[in-house]
Amino acid sequence: MAENHSTGSLSTGSLSTGSLSSGTEATPPSEHGGGFPPFQKDTFASQLLWLAIFFVALYLIAWKLALPRVGSIIADRRKRISGDLDEAARMKDAADAAIASYEKALADARARAQAIAAENRDKINAEAEARRKAVEAGLHAKLAAAEQTIAATRTAAMANVQGIAREAAVAIVARLTGKAPSEAAATAAVKVALDR
Repeated sequence: MAENHSTGSLSTGSLSTGSLSSGTEATPPSEHGGGFPPFQKDTFASQLLWLAIFFVALYLIAWKLALPRVGSIIADRRKRISGDLDEAARMKDAADAAIASYEKALADARARAQAIAAENRDKINAEAEARRKAVEAGLHAKLAAAEQTIAATRTAAMANVQGIAREAAVAIVARLTGKAPSEAAATAAVKVALDR
């Protein structure tokens, strides 16, 4: 057997050097001992043992190191999200309050503007009414003065007309008859003629 081993190693060495030199020679399958190592029955129990050891080690590492970190990250994220939601709700409430106060101020401003407009309109109407009444009073006064002037002028004109008519009547009668009537008779005749 030792000879076979030495011959085998010699042949493996010569095969290795031969495979390095030519690249076409392959190792015969009899030297490997029968197939893919994880599927060999002889090493299956030890592979299961190492699998269990590594699984337990990975589980403990994940349980002691990774899970607390992931849990703290998730808790921090939940806390941050909750804080952000609370902040958003607070800001929304503040915005709603600002909008409500703005709308109230706008409504108050509109009401004030309408009140000021109504007050100014009433004031302007009162001033216009006062001016109108003053103008009407002035016009009535001027009209009354004009009517008095017209009446005085008519009275004066009528007096002048009576005088002129009397003088004309006296002149006409004197010319027609050759004799001038008395002033009293001429005045009475003119008065009767004008009253008709």
